[in-house]
Amino acid sequence: MPEKLDLLATCPRGIEQLLATELATFGLAPGKSTVAGVNAEGDLEGAYRACLWSRLANRVILCVARVEGVETPDSLRDAAAAIDWQRHVRPGATIAVDFHGRSEQIRHTRFGAQTVKDGVVDRLTASGQARPDVDTRQPDVRLYAHLHRGRLVLGIDLSGDSLHRRGYRRDTGHAPLKENLAAALLVRAGWPELAKQGAPLIDPMCGSGTLLIEAALMAADMAPNLSRERFGFHRWAGHDRALWQEVLREAQARASFGRKRAQSSIFGFDQSPPALTAAKTNAMRAGIPALIHLDGASVQRLSRPRVLDPELPGLVISNPPYGERIGELPELVRLYSDLGVRLKAEFSGWRLALFTGNPDLGHRLGMRAHKQYALRNGPLDAKLLLIDIGQRREGDASASAEGLTDKATEARPASSFDDAAHNPQGSASAEPKGSQPQPGQGSEHPSAERDSRRETGEADSPTQPARSSGAQMFANRLEKNQKKLRKWLKRSGERCYRLYDADMPEYALAIDVYGDHVHVQEYAPPKSIDASQAQRRLYDALGVIPDVLGVEPGKVVVKQRQRQQGKSQYEKQGRSGQRFQVSEGQASFWVNLRDYLDTGLFLDHRPVRRMLGEMAAGKRFLNLFCYTATATVQAALGSGKEGQAGASDSVSVDMSNTYLEWARDNFALNRLDPSRHRVVRDDCLRWLETAKGEFDLIFMDPPTFSNSKKMDDTLDIQRDHPRLVELAMARLAPEGTLVFSNNQRRFKMDEALEQRFEIKDISRQTFDPDFSRRPDLHHCFLIRHRAS
Repeated sequence: MPEKLDLLATCPRGIEQLLATELATFGLAPGKSTVAGVNAEGDLEGAYRACLWSRLANRVILCVARVEGVETPDSLRDAAAAIDWQRHVRPGATIAVDFHGRSEQIRHTRFGAQTVKDGVVDRLTASGQARPDVDTRQPDVRLYAHLHRGRLVLGIDLSGDSLHRRGYRRDTGHAPLKENLAAALLVRAGWPELAKQGAPLIDPMCGSGTLLIEAALMAADMAPNLSRERFGFHRWAGHDRALWQEVLREAQARASFGRKRAQSSIFGFDQSPPALTAAKTNAMRAGIPALIHLDGASVQRLSRPRVLDPELPGLVISNPPYGERIGELPELVRLYSDLGVRLKAEFSGWRLALFTGNPDLGHRLGMRAHKQYALRNGPLDAKLLLIDIGQRREGDASASAEGLTDKATEARPASSFDDAAHNPQGSASAEPKGSQPQPGQGSEHPSAERDSRRETGEADSPTQPARSSGAQMFANRLEKNQKKLRKWLKRSGERCYRLYDADMPEYALAIDVYGDHVHVQEYAPPKSIDASQAQRRLYDALGVIPDVLGVEPGKVVVKQRQRQQGKSQYEKQGRSGQRFQVSEGQASFWVNLRDYLDTGLFLDHRPVRRMLGEMAAGKRFLNLFCYTATATVQAALGSGKEGQAGASDSVSVDMSNTYLEWARDNFALNRLDPSRHRVVRDDCLRWLETAKGEFDLIFMDPPTFSNSKKMDDTLDIQRDHPRLVELAMARLAPEGTLVFSNNQRRFKMDEALEQRFEIKDISRQTFDPDFSRRPDLHHCFLIRHRAS
């Protein structure tokens, strides 16, 4: 009777039950499951079959000892030395130890592996065997050690390299699935049974083809590790070559027969040519290129291949992008919505298996999942959503791509599954600058093309996903805001402005337009608001913004705005380097919507910059807390009126090297002479205390609060503005003007300053129509010396 072996098969978390079922098909008797593992009992033939045929396991371990009470290095070494290793390690063989776990005294895996190795060497040398060499890369025998709560498992790794590495995938797309996780998704989706019926399979975003290849291997009854040249048991002392060759020949015969009998049509689509090339090459290495059909297509063009039997439903399976970074969401919201539209239009009666790390994106499909499975994709929590794509219904706005409208009465809620900051002016600010999101503001953006279509009764794009009632209300508000500002925008020529600012409390967003780009900032919801509901509303908004504003989803940038502290307010949030030019009057500026909390242009100060341009003709101009020096550019260029020049010279002061370099780029963009328009890196307070010379026009827009490490002390604008104003006035020429601004909502001018200087509050005059709803967004004063 064959010897019974104590085995442990490891796997990705969440598929332990599937693995137990699979092990039983190899003649093994599954036992207790652990986290990411299943214990089993069986003979050597069953172990060989598990190594060759398991589509789900990472490793197959032959357990040689299970020891209790292992807590110290000495007890670990003694436990390893008690095993009869000469039964497993031939003379001259190399070894390596993979150690997992820890105890109070054994806290590092490398130390644990070293201790186990020492015990193994002690036992081998004591038996008269030569000391084995260690080869951590390709050992003859790989030893396994796992220590948890004093319980030690020692064993031989029969698999060698992880079994998920089938050997076919050398060319990969972006973030590919591990092969055994892909196989688990297919098993959960019921593909093995469907394949036996000859059902088709489609992956509309196939990437490098992992799901397709694993599906084809199942359909062709091919062992996933049939082409593997070396397993861990090959140089193990207990290896039975004859038995292995028998198991191997059987798998080879089944593969030859299975490739010929496979009836399922397997299709993969992707819009990336490199990904399709990788998928084709991987399929060839896997030995099943004839079973997979690959073609270039976007999700928006997804359709059922006409060669398929229209009466035979199949499986659509996909692992689309998750949107791990909030900035990726605009394109992904549209991607998921478009996928839902195309599936309902083309694949009625089919089954959908969608694997996503962001189930809320799955809601954008507009279909209900009848089953959900929690899994992990590497470090990410993910879910497999199983959906029966419903039959097309008469009048269903989302059922067909033809004749689809965007009427609120026809739209069904997409969420139908089971149911702001930074002040770079020399320092960090805990409150946003004025042009950044402040709840309760609204603005507008006209889209002439869209309005003309509505006026003529032309329907929206036939591929536009149906909107939820909330999304439709949000779209209506954006369109209302567009119409409000149409005349002003046409008259002013402005292309950068605020469109929306939490007009509807349910949609706590600020939306700014920068030419053909859109900047969306989400206020972090208070603890009283359900986070998942807030996220669904964000996705609702992102789903309609591109259509209402007529922009590409890829040009919609999303950020979440929270109270910032210290340097974090003006450190980089990303590294895209994606900046572009925008215009304001006769000036041009660089803006970056992705990499920083702010964009480089405070939109609420547009009227102030315009006023500075009108006031600066021939004057010496000083810009304190200058940020990217957009105010200096306008002052240097002047009003643009015929014969009226700008400032004769200027100095712009800030503490941030990043933003001063940005300022220099803005100067270069507007062809300003750097010898006449200088930038200075310094603490503005310190600079004012030591500076010499006078200026005819000074602009000072300090942060509300700053505790930057670059400053000698903190800055509180309400507390410290008298000192700032006095120092600035000491640098101001007798007939000059200080333009003092800040965005402290409850700011009160110091009474002593009002007695000493001539001060005029012009705040209400410094808001264009896109910011007119918020009279307290910023405060602006003209300050002059009193006549002697």
